[in-house]
Amino acid sequence: MSATAAEPAPARQRLDLAVGVLALAQLVISLDYSIVYVALPEIGAGLGFSDHDLQWVVSAYVVTTGGFLLLGGRAADLLGRRRMFVLAAAVYAISSLVGGFAQSPGVLLAVRAAQGIGGSLLFPATLSLINTTYAEGAVRNRALAIWGAAGAGGLCFGSLLGGVLVHGYGWPSVFLVNVPVALALALLGRLLFPADPPRDRTRRFDASGALAATGGLTLVVFLLVYAPAWGWMRPASLAAAAVGLVFLVLFTAIERRAPDPLVPGRLLQHRGLVLATAVAALFSATFSSLPYFLTLYFQTVRGYDAFATGLCFLLPAVVVAAGTQAGPPAVARFGMRRLLVGGLATGAIGALALVPAVAADGSYLSLLPGIVLISLGQGSAWTALWIAAASGVAPGDQGVASGIASTSLQIGGAVGLALLVAAASGIGQQSSAPALLDGIRTALLVMAGALALGALGALVDRRSTTP
Repeated sequence: MSATAAEPAPARQRLDLAVGVLALAQLVISLDYSIVYVALPEIGAGLGFSDHDLQWVVSAYVVTTGGFLLLGGRAADLLGRRRMFVLAAAVYAISSLVGGFAQSPGVLLAVRAAQGIGGSLLFPATLSLINTTYAEGAVRNRALAIWGAAGAGGLCFGSLLGGVLVHGYGWPSVFLVNVPVALALALLGRLLFPADPPRDRTRRFDASGALAATGGLTLVVFLLVYAPAWGWMRPASLAAAAVGLVFLVLFTAIERRAPDPLVPGRLLQHRGLVLATAVAALFSATFSSLPYFLTLYFQTVRGYDAFATGLCFLLPAVVVAAGTQAGPPAVARFGMRRLLVGGLATGAIGALALVPAVAADGSYLSLLPGIVLISLGQGSAWTALWIAAASGVAPGDQGVASGIASTSLQIGGAVGLALLVAAASGIGQQSSAPALLDGIRTALLVMAGALALGALGALVDRRSTTP
């Protein structure tokens, strides 16, 4: 049976309430990545985290999300998109409730890992629901723009919301706020989305391939997060590298023999998906790493509290949302390749503009040109890459295609932040102000160079884009 045979209904030709629910789900995923940044000092003090271990409040979420995304994507295709959407929302609600009442570092890290698994199920289910609910073309592009505005804007809005919540209610509020939202998502998903069709028994889940891929990717992401801070030659780093490599080699061998592989070979030859996968890695390595450095600048150099730091991210969130909305008409007018090139190039110019503005006595006003440019580039590139990832992919493969691109997004973020922090001489909360300023400027220069090279690569490789 073909990948499309089990699809129950034709794609919708107009937007409706469902896209709002899907956008809200994407907002939750993005918020859970960034909302804890401004809460980290209070979490560390309240639960007794050491300075070295505090980063795992963020990293535990990244590691589990990146490791389980392929599994989540295939589960959406074979076990049902609505079913995975509701299950993932429930995981978010339960883990967030536990997180709000956590009394020890171990419990909170377990909660963050559970939220990451929820994200790995929710992200591909949400994206594949968009790509199968709405007809390919202008309607789907508008739906992706709304979804993209929620996702990209959430990376910035999370810092704002986190600052407001921590200032008013303390760090547990950044977890408890998820509970009613996630429960509402589970209920609305059950009511609004069509029932999943009966499972096609001719298609196999490829459980062995899923386990090998999940184990390998989880260990790789763990290595990329752990090793830069603790050392590449430490026993945990060497063990993660060795076992992760074994899992990935095993996964490759399994996929070659599997009658219904976890990652169908046809998808690896899909030009739009290959382009989106590469851009997703670069996007997360650069744009998604910026809040980390800006938070250090606002809180440690300028001495802003959590609330003031959160307010500083309001404008970027608004501009990113505007950039995502400009994506669909820009794709229609200029084409996918030009929009990606323009978004990456604009981001590179914005990062360069931030370099001289990051100063010990600099004003927020001096940061605005760079912030506006990099946020516009971020918004337009975000929408374009997901349009590229979905275009021309069969409905029955939308989940795993989303998983491939989003796995690249997560691994790119882990690699990018690790490399940028290393290039910035390992700066963190305990660094002196002069060291922070030098490190942040270096990170911005590296970020600008990477985005410029990405724009050049997309410009040169005309064959990789859809018209």
